[in-house]
Amino acid sequence: MNEGIILETKDLVKEFKGFVAVSGVGLKVKRGHIHALIGPNGAGKTTVFNLLTKFLIPTSGRIFYQGEDITPLKSAQIARKGVIRSLSLTPKAMELLNTVGLTEFADHITVELPYGRKRALEIATTLAMDPQLMLLDEPTQGMGHEDVERVTQLIKTVSANRTVLMVEHNMGVVSKIADRISVLQRGQIIAEGPYETVSKDPQVLEAYMGSSEVELQGAH
Repeated sequence: MNEGIILETKDLVKEFKGFVAVSGVGLKVKRGHIHALIGPNGAGKTTVFNLLTKFLIPTSGRIFYQGEDITPLKSAQIARKGVIRSLSLTPKAMELLNTVGLTEFADHITVELPYGRKRALEIATTLAMDPQLMLLDEPTQGMGHEDVERVTQLIKTVSANRTVLMVEHNMGVVSKIADRISVLQRGQIIAEGPYETVSKDPQVLEAYMGSSEVELQGAH
């Protein structure tokens, strides 16, 4: 395995009673990158995340983390190795709250927090587990513009000394912070590269049912 690759999948497949949700996915996530996994609804993005964290068992294919084949491992074992998916827990330190801009909300009950702050709290609790690879599943979903900006900057900040793999619908967020993008359609990767390249790819534009780069940039 390439020394710079922290996570790799080879021919990853997931079938559900004859329906192929993920088909031959080969993903390479470079250490220190923010890597975005995008695609239209039903493309298989969340299924891939569930396979990586062993919430689902692959039908076939292999998953490698830091050169080790982690395919046989259970989700808890994978988490202990430093592959952590964002979770909803209570943070234990003011330092973490400060990191994600939540110090002023320290005395609030979690349910009272505005939605965007709750998502920031999820990222804080994930940071508490000191992950080497953070998996963020649609971190800005359902947010207003201000919260999207806040969480986008937060992801950029926390990625300074770790790797982030994120599923994200908001192309504005992806274009700002992703180092590399993999585009899924019908369970297969149809394009990869930086935003500038991917946003002009004819297959990607077609997948988003648009005919111009502008439409892709506006896609959520």
